[in-house]
Amino acid sequence: MNYKNIRVANIKDLKKGEMRQFSVEDNEILLARGEDGFFATAAHCTHYGAPLEKGILNGERVVCPWHNACFRMKTGKLEEPPALDALPHFPVKIEGKDLVVQLPAEIPSQCTPQMAKYNPEADTRTFVILGAGAAGSAAAETLRQAGFEGRIVMLTREDILPYDRTAVSKKYLQNDSKKDSLVLRSLEFYNEWDIEVYSHKLVTKVEAAKKTITFEDNTCFEYDALLVATGGKPRDLKVPGANLDNIFTLRQPEDADKIIAAAENAKTAVVVGSSFIGMEAASSLAQHGIEVTVVAPGTVPFAKILGGDIGATFRKLHESNGVSFRMGTKVKQFTGNGKVETAILENGESLNADLVIVGVGVEPATDFLQGVELNEKDNSVNVDEYLQAADNLYVAGDIARFPYAATGEPTRIEHWRLAQQHGRIAARNMIGEQIKFASVPFFWSGQFDVKLRYAGHAESWDDIIIQGNLEEQEFLAFYIKNNQVLAVAGSQHDKEIAAITELMRLQRMPSSDEMRKSKIDWVERLNSKQLVSR
Repeated sequence: MNYKNIRVANIKDLKKGEMRQFSVEDNEILLARGEDGFFATAAHCTHYGAPLEKGILNGERVVCPWHNACFRMKTGKLEEPPALDALPHFPVKIEGKDLVVQLPAEIPSQCTPQMAKYNPEADTRTFVILGAGAAGSAAAETLRQAGFEGRIVMLTREDILPYDRTAVSKKYLQNDSKKDSLVLRSLEFYNEWDIEVYSHKLVTKVEAAKKTITFEDNTCFEYDALLVATGGKPRDLKVPGANLDNIFTLRQPEDADKIIAAAENAKTAVVVGSSFIGMEAASSLAQHGIEVTVVAPGTVPFAKILGGDIGATFRKLHESNGVSFRMGTKVKQFTGNGKVETAILENGESLNADLVIVGVGVEPATDFLQGVELNEKDNSVNVDEYLQAADNLYVAGDIARFPYAATGEPTRIEHWRLAQQHGRIAARNMIGEQIKFASVPFFWSGQFDVKLRYAGHAESWDDIIIQGNLEEQEFLAFYIKNNQVLAVAGSQHDKEIAAITELMRLQRMPSSDEMRKSKIDWVERLNSKQLVSR
């Protein structure tokens, strides 16, 4: 490969702990100055292309401003999802006062981590992954990246390769992206790295004591280690008429395809439930000119997660874009001749409905498991801090109830990025590394033109500290319990939330008392000890 040395900047252009994007011959690179020198990488996150200079540099750790993917500045190595690939990195040398970067003739935008391949002479073990979602796909890649040379078998009941489920209720439902664009990796990728992917595989039983999997056709498969990452299944609405045509749940691309087809001739839609899936669906349908009504038992959307004030802000956002609400009631029944025409509410009101989307939550898909402890409340799987549920059996993602590091409480969290984090940690523990799960949860939502970011986890709180302007959807909201900040939600504050997430990870968050005394510059607080951060 041909390389060329290019002067990019002056050493005075960057202070210690600072990073900046520079244009180099129609390409963008990121320069950063750390404690022990200058470093250069590609300038954009390998997830969705966010400009990394708008994120956070914490020591050698670069945090993406959009979805909190994390990279190692010195090497470009991926440290945290949702990105899958590393950043290409380039040598930097100082010539006088100039920073000269050695760049290839064609600058790549990403770099796939080096991985092992199947070598039965080196490792005869078979590791099985049930589920090809966020956790399962992350685990398969991590096993190979960690040098596992045994057999990897990934089983999914769907008919599509691992894909980005977060996009299904957003761009895909808006018909702004194609099905192929959802897929995380190509079939060629899995073939190249000897990861066997089998679709339409319905598992009826897993016997942990025997280390066996039984399929719908009564065939059995033995494993040496198993990761169960089967995710959740949408809850059905058990009311009369719920089996009429044009009533949908939204979980898979096939669900979105059916909704898109029904929406072509629809004038009205009812969304049952004010969950994130439901509200994202409402946003997508409204942008197609459909008259949307949301029906939910609460007072405002997201009240249990974000609180009443933030929930009211999102209600106003939707109302300003034509969405109507019927809160404090439920659907009693649906009526129609073959396909849905009307949703009748418990308050007696009837709503016209050419289509209905039911978003009333999911329940763990775990009914096939034997020999593991299930939670009595929701049939999630109780795991330890290593995500282990039984001998050589690990559980990750939406179905796992794990000790949350910040509180020590058993917790189940249904987030895409957290499922990826679970998968990466579980994979390393499957090969014997014994790593405790201690990551900070993070999720995002997009509704109309507002982007919500949320870091941490708060199932309940004593108080909420809100900073910003809710009328303009510009805010930071801190969720407080026992004088401790458990979580933060925000809009138009991506960089600050990235900094706060790092402070949570490092256990350097201020108390709520300190926050009330003075307004905190979150980036400055992180940078104050930046160069000694781990």
